[in-house]
Parts: sequence; structure tokens; C-alpha cells
Amino acid sequence: MVDAPTLVETRSPWVVLTSRRDPWVAAGLAALEAAGGFAFRLDGRELLEPASLFRAFARELPFPGYFGHNWAALVDCLHDLHGPWHGNRAVAVLVDRADHLLAAEHLGLFVSVLCQAAWRANLRLDSDGFPDDMPAFPLHFVFLLDHLPAEDFATRVTTDPDVTVHLAGGRLTAALTGPDWPGSG
Repeated sequence: MVDAPTLVETRSPWVVLTSRRDPWVAAGLAALEAAGGFAFRLDGRELLEPASLFRAFARELPFPGYFGHNWAALVDCLHDLHGPWHGNRAVAVLVDRADHLLAAEHLGLFVSVLCQAAWRANLRLDSDGFPDDMPAFPLHFVFLLDHLPAEDFATRVTTDPDVTVHLAGGRLTAALTGPDWPGSG
């Protein structure tokens, strides 16, 4: 079992589903702020359909104007968060009201895409698993649950065979597994 990392570490797992009242969240945000990192917030109610999900990411994160509003483009834009504003500092994307996502048909794919983007950013690997030319930066995704326990999401999050989950301390963590994802966990 791998414990959830702080939001300023580059180790997996990079996707965490937990209660918004979990002390780990407050500690992670404090560490992120102390390190000069960035926290972006999304509303889970806007992420129920892929089209609105892509719009929310494009609006709330500093994505380029050419963002393609599809899953592959989401991986690319999250992996490529950089520029003068960034300075390779840690980035956390928090999804408020994440309980709503339990019913989303694309939840497993969404978590897989977030894991892929984080794998590439944290380890600075390209889509083929080779080192790319930019420095790594911590990228984490936290789904903040208001009422539902994290374990309710376990089977919905693992629809991709490359995604594995662990439940401990009321937190569900998701990471990539297998030979196609070296260094992931």
C-alpha cells in the first residue's frame, strides 16, 4: 500500500479521492502554498459530461488557445503546464463536489487520463516513456468528496486495466500499473 504523497512530491499515486474534511487535504494545501505552488479548483458538477469537463479545464487552467477539447489533448496540456508563470512549481487540481462524478459514465477514463498526465509531468516522460526535454514538476489531482465515502468510487475508477487503486485511511488513491508505466508506483 502506497500512502498518498504530499502535493509537492513527484511520487505516485497522483490521483486521490478523499473527504474534503480529511486533514491530509489541509496539510497538502499548506505545503503547496509554502512551496509557492499552484492550486486550481474545478466544480465536479461541471465535469459530468466530457464537453463541459474540457471547457472547465480550459477555463480554469492556463491551457493554450489551441487546446483540442479531447482526452489526448487534456493529457498533453496538463503534462505541458509550463511557461514564465509556472517555474516548475507544484500544481494541484482540486475537484470540489466530486460526489457528483460517481454517476459519470466517463469517470474511469477521466481518472486514467489524469494518471497519464501526472505520470508524464512528475517523471517528465513522453507518451512512449522516454525522458522529455523539460524538468519534472509535481502534478496531483484531488477529488474532494462531501458525503460519499471514497470506497464507493473504487470499481468506477478502475475501468482501465492500467489503473490500480488502494484504499487506506478513508482515501482512495489511483495510479498506473504495469510495464507500460515505468516508475509509476
